[in-house]
Amino acid sequence: MRTILWVATAILLLGAWAGAVGADERPKRLVVATWNLEWFFDHYTGDNYNDVPRQQSAPSRGDWDWKLAEVARVIASLKPDILALQEVENRRALVMLCSKLKKEYALQYKFAYIEGDDFFTEQDVALLYQSGLTHFGKYEQSKEMHASKVYYNINKQIVGEFEWGPPEDRERLTIFNAHFRAMNDAAPIRVRQAKLVRYWLDEKIRRGENVIVLGDLNSDELAVETTPSGEIGTLLGLNTADASDDLFDTLAHLADKRQPTHLNGRQYDRILVSPALLNDDPARTDLVFRRVSIRPDLVIRGQVQDKDHRDVYWKIPADERDVSDHYPLVAEFDFVGPETSPSETR
Repeated sequence: MRTILWVATAILLLGAWAGAVGADERPKRLVVATWNLEWFFDHYTGDNYNDVPRQQSAPSRGDWDWKLAEVARVIASLKPDILALQEVENRRALVMLCSKLKKEYALQYKFAYIEGDDFFTEQDVALLYQSGLTHFGKYEQSKEMHASKVYYNINKQIVGEFEWGPPEDRERLTIFNAHFRAMNDAAPIRVRQAKLVRYWLDEKIRRGENVIVLGDLNSDELAVETTPSGEIGTLLGLNTADASDDLFDTLAHLADKRQPTHLNGRQYDRILVSPALLNDDPARTDLVFRRVSIRPDLVIRGQVQDKDHRDVYWKIPADERDVSDHYPLVAEFDFVGPETSPSETR
């Protein structure tokens, strides 16, 4: 039994009404990105209940202002239509980020956020978006699924449903943003988390819908080292005989398939897309994946790339401190229609 908790009933009702008359206008190109902000926690620790988040929070108002400004600068440089975020403290941090983007860069972003269940780090995930969102929520396991021990709960996740275009030519997209369990010895847990995501999304993928799974998956496997039984291979669907429902790891589209998304040289961050996003339907306007990039240039500051951030982040001089230990991973999609010429999608 699949269970999904949708939030904000008013949004659902508005979404249903919009489906009858028209969704948001399609952009010519859709930019979807994921970025772990690395402890995007403000300086106020009165709402943090554990030692770890209190220790990792910005030490002062000035430090928080620096972090907020640098994160906004990176996002303004990317201008993604949809941005999946990890390691966000709370709703207030997102309100301040959207306000900064509007005031400093004239960029209008909204956000989808649900408080997660990671009460140790108190980190959450979110979706920033410019248009298209009809509703959002999170998935839950049934009692039987919990009892089976096949799956492992994902306490930092959010799923968003997006729509663009007129009723007769509507394009829909499901985005699942996840932050998997960290640490090397947690690989078996991540495999079970990957099985859970596949259970929740398999039906959509098999129906040929547009699905993106993205976020900080914390896998030590590089894209060129993916195995069918590993956490990424399981998430892709490589562990089953049917290849028609396999997701595509966009990192495999890079010229340098070993290019890291993290300062330690690993590829923790992923954007995985369903088969529907790889092939153009000549009979209708649809989304088609074009390219992917990793943007350390926007995150690395000063003369030397940071080598370590653990417990020393706020001790690094501000003019040398990198914004995050993760780099934005950015995928570009075109809305390709029956009359679209090749030059229009380049």
